[in-house]
Amino acid sequence: MSGYRGRFAPSPTGLLHAGSLVAALASWLDARAHSGVWLVRIEDVDLPRCLPGAADQILRQLATCGLVSDEPVLRQSDRGAAYQAALDRLIEKRWAYPCGCTRKDIAQALLESGAQRERHEELVYPGRCRPANGGLQGRLARAWRLDIAALSADLGLPATLHWSDRRLGAQQQEVGTQVGDFVLKRADGLWAYQLAVVVDDAEQGITDIVRGQDLADNSARQILLQQALGYPRPRYLHTPLVCGANGEKLSKQNGAAALDLSDPLAALNAAAQRLGLPPQADNLADALAGWTRAWANLYNPAP
Repeated sequence: MSGYRGRFAPSPTGLLHAGSLVAALASWLDARAHSGVWLVRIEDVDLPRCLPGAADQILRQLATCGLVSDEPVLRQSDRGAAYQAALDRLIEKRWAYPCGCTRKDIAQALLESGAQRERHEELVYPGRCRPANGGLQGRLARAWRLDIAALSADLGLPATLHWSDRRLGAQQQEVGTQVGDFVLKRADGLWAYQLAVVVDDAEQGITDIVRGQDLADNSARQILLQQALGYPRPRYLHTPLVCGANGEKLSKQNGAAALDLSDPLAALNAAAQRLGLPPQADNLADALAGWTRAWANLYNPAP
């Protein structure tokens, strides 16, 4: 499948850990199993949280494991003009609106409505600044949000979005009630992850997104933005998570240790095991080739 284009998109808020390597290896193997292109994109749009030098160290970590981008590495911090152009298109269609709410405002509105907090402590936006509800009403604009109701009405979209995941199977989410009108540009002027990743995936021609299962919940929001901006929908495959001794997902936020790459093959074998792939005792290149063959049998290349 020569048209296949995949990517691995780490955030340089810390170095790669064991969970990161699982996602990196899976995305690389899926690209190789399709005879496709594998890209690395540095998602450094949240610059205040990025650590100096971390992006370059991540690229070195990947190279030590034999995982090297097939094209020049793209960095989100260079992409502000592209994100603004996408937001301008949504504003022009009246599918995005300014919001003056703080988190405290949202929490208070939800409390008054009797709504329960769901989805891992996220606050479901109640539409307080939505144009159909009167807009800002004198509040100072802080952020920009997607108007899901207006978008869905104009495009005739169903309330519940359905899609398929190559590992998890049939998926669905009613974004309007389970998430609400989500942020496209933050109150601090930084670009929101959802808009940035959708614009970048489209402009890089990404056909397949292979990433950790913790990001599966983002898929519906990103599919909505793809529809709004007229982008094609990639295929999705979300990989198993690596958890610590406390049962929680390894992450930079909870202090996951950086990868020990004194023996790259050992680190890759641990990642491969989490993906259900057999151990490899050969050199790095042969091990990657063996896992590529096994991957094609485990996760048949997408049609």
